[in-house]
Formats: sequence, C-alpha cells, structure tokens
Amino acid sequence: MSKLFGAVERESADGLPGTKDEKEPGSTMAKKLLLVDVDCGLDDAQALMMALAEPSVEILGITCCFGNTTIDNVCKNVLRLLEVCERTEIPVFPGASNSLLGEVNPTFAHFGSDGLGDAGETANVRLEHAQKEHAVNAIIRIINEHVGEISLVATAPLTNLALAVKLDRDLPKKLKNLYIMGGNLEGKGNKTVCAEFNFCLDPEAAQIVLNEFTCPTYIAAMDFAHKHALSKEFFENWINQDSVKAKFMKRIITEAQLSALGFVCFDSYAMAAAIDDSIITEYLECGVHVDLRGEFTRGMLVLDVRDQLKKKHKAFLMKKCDLEKFENFMMSALK
Repeated sequence: MSKLFGAVERESADGLPGTKDEKEPGSTMAKKLLLVDVDCGLDDAQALMMALAEPSVEILGITCCFGNTTIDNVCKNVLRLLEVCERTEIPVFPGASNSLLGEVNPTFAHFGSDGLGDAGETANVRLEHAQKEHAVNAIIRIINEHVGEISLVATAPLTNLALAVKLDRDLPKKLKNLYIMGGNLEGKGNKTVCAEFNFCLDPEAAQIVLNEFTCPTYIAAMDFAHKHALSKEFFENWINQDSVKAKFMKRIITEAQLSALGFVCFDSYAMAAAIDDSIITEYLECGVHVDLRGEFTRGMLVLDVRDQLKKKHKAFLMKKCDLEKFENFMMSALK
C-alpha cells in the first residue's frame, strides 16, 4: 500500500521512487540527461541557469511554450540566457503559442511584458537562431533517441507535452522521470481563485499529462514554493555576486518574486529536484486530477488523498525541501 502522507520510503540509493542509478560498471557517474520545457520568464531563467551551472547535467534541448509572454518572446529569452551563460550550443525549439482549445493568452506582466523585466535584454536577439523543428516534434525525437535516460522538466503550461503524448502514445514509457512546476495543494490560486498559473493557462493539457504520463511524476506546486521561500538576506547575497550572470539577473529581476514570504523562485524547485532528488525530503504520493468544469475551480489540482478515484498512476507532490542544498544550487547558478 502506498503511503499517502509523510516521507515515502526511497527505492534507490540516491533518490525518489522511480529513479535509478545512472552509474555504469567501471565508470564515473554519467551525466543526467535533461530536456526542459519553459515559458521563459524570470523564474524559468533562474531554473535554467541552475541546470546550466551544474557539471553533472547535460541539457539536450530547451522547448518553448507560451505562458509568461508570447512564444516569440519566450524563444528570445532562452536564446539570450544561453548567450549570457555561454551555452549557445544547446538547441532551442519554438512550440505552442496558445492552449489546446485555442484560447488567446492575455498579456501577463508579472515579470514584465517580455518575461524578463522589460530590461531590453532581447532587443538584438534574432529568432532565426532558434531551431526550425517544432518543440513537440523535438520532444518526441529526443526522447526516442535516449529511451529510459531523460528526465523532462516542465515549468510552463503543459501544452507541448500534451500534444507530444497524443502523437506518440508510448512516449511516457520511454521517459525516465517527469518534473513539473504547477498546480496547487490547498485550492488557492494565483491566476484565478483556485487555479495556479501554469495549469490555469491550459487545464486540458495539464489533465492529459497527469493522466497519460505514467512515468514517475514529481510536482512542485505553487504553495510548496511559497512555503520554501528564501530569505531577503539570501536574495541580497545571491543577486550581488560579482559575476556576469548575477549582473544579468540584477538587471531583469522584478519585485514580483519578493513578498512578505521572502524570495520565491517557483520553477527552480522542480529543476533542483531533477538535478539532485535528495533535495526533496518529504512528499505526498496520491492520485491527481485537474478540474475542467468548475466555475471557480477550473484548472485547480485535485488531490485524491483517500484514493477514491482508484488511479493506478500516482504522482509525488513535493512537501519538504532541504533548503541548505537548494540555496547552494541557487548560489552556484549565478557564479
């Protein structure tokens, strides 16, 4: 019987259930292969910088989705970020420009209209530097080239992933792990009364992904991030490091990530868990559902803690985080 509350017993030497040791006999630890799907605003940028700074990680591609800003801006933001981090060899793929139902994403200025604080960082970025291959096709191709090896980190609306699984129904079987930033644990929203931003922008996509991606799935929900906000003292030390990356971040940062709670870097929790799963010290295992019909609850993540839906596939919802490890990852991202 699965444990619904508290720390679930680990099934591998180095992490959460569903993970496996990547070390081959007679070799050093192989790099963790990541595929990252983003709607690149400030928090996506921070998560990407964390992965780019980690020597144990290889990012095979970055796929882009609408969300924090338009799809063109998302692609430009990723391309600019890779310039700053001197990693322009990583391919960037443009993807979905709106939801599965074709709903037009309203202007969202939480992180500035361009997603990077309206600091003008992408003024000279050319979209021609992005790949011609569509993000959905790239997701399918890359996973099929590395069956059982890739962890997919999704920090955007889940439109690209939903389209990918509809084109390749066996895709989840070929994926090692899925890490999602999205949804909520307590029915409190930041986009609507009851829905978190990423799930709210494409509830149908979120429901498809949570139903059809049967690989081990780990979710960093909005309220989990709020409860693990970093101190303003940490933020000052982090942003004032003497590096090109820190100066870039200081130019684009907005007040949106600073509140009475402290410094909240939503997407970075999902990325940190993908890099080192021991950073999550407690989580809730249960069936999950995305509400599609409620007047106030459309897009809300529903937790089936009493197993009434009898879903065979359970998700692992992050509950507690080793903040010291997390802070170390954050600091390293801007060095």
